[in-house]
Amino acid sequence: MRADRIFAYGATAGLIGDLLLGDPRRGHPVAAFGRAAAGVERRLWRDHRGWGALHTLVCAGGAAGGAALASRALRRRPAASVALTAAATWSVVGGTSLGREARSIGGALAAGDLGLARERLPRLCGRDPQSLDGPRIARAVVESVAENTSDAVVGALVWGALGGVPGLVGFRAANTLDAMVGHRSPRHLRYGWASARLDDLVGWPGARLTALLAVAAGGRPRSALRAWRADAAKHPSPNAGPVEASFAGALGVRLGGTLAYGGRVEHRPVLNGEAGRAVETEDIERAVRLSRRIGVLALGVSVAARLGVGAAARRITSTRGPGASAPGTRTSGRRPT
Repeated sequence: MRADRIFAYGATAGLIGDLLLGDPRRGHPVAAFGRAAAGVERRLWRDHRGWGALHTLVCAGGAAGGAALASRALRRRPAASVALTAAATWSVVGGTSLGREARSIGGALAAGDLGLARERLPRLCGRDPQSLDGPRIARAVVESVAENTSDAVVGALVWGALGGVPGLVGFRAANTLDAMVGHRSPRHLRYGWASARLDDLVGWPGARLTALLAVAAGGRPRSALRAWRADAAKHPSPNAGPVEASFAGALGVRLGGTLAYGGRVEHRPVLNGEAGRAVETEDIERAVRLSRRIGVLALGVSVAARLGVGAAARRITSTRGPGASAPGTRTSGRRPT
């Protein structure tokens, strides 16, 4: 079976598995990777970018390399390759669990239980919940749904289309390392620099596709596109900016503003400030539904792109013929006997 079909079948099965099952409660592969990465950090940590780069190389490179070896071992077994792709896709995407956590916080806010909403918020993002009232918690949830749609769903599918199972695993490894050490705490300011830059690099295509699909699927294409173009560059993150701005425009709300992370306060620019309104509890459900639509569309785009590239490569090969030489190479001129 061709590699493009293996990805198409496996990624589709994996995303369906996530939609039906969500993340496992115990024994999640990403959690196991996180524990291993934390162990590597305990041994390598120095307040130095070089040691942080080594940490990134060992963890992300080791994960992608192991996935490449597994894929190579199964390359002559199509059914097993599809199963491996499905398992990897299911392991690295997290759209269903993202929606569950967001809805649980939205349900607590709708019931007037601010204490429960604050208790559950750290499962979704790193904000300081005690400093937030109900509307600010709702805004934090919508922003987290937007950003994690790119990080936990679309970006993984894009890299799966580009690199198969190693692409899926490598992307999620880089994203997980950024969440662990990429933030600007005193301990990780230098040590986490390489992980943060790697996450920015690998997250770039998925973030732009997420923003584009938010424009297409959000119901307000002009507003989403206008917010993306006007406000994305104001965000301190090169990848969260387009995603959050397009979500803000698609949902008709304002995102951004003052945030608090572990006692550190940030004043970020407001996204879609002129056309949007304040986030309400009901907007959490709207954001989750938009996230799910984007995930399904991203699968379709990724599979179509992989199949299209495979078809183009086969056409080029068939045009050259089985014995044709590559352009610019010399042949002996001898006819086959």
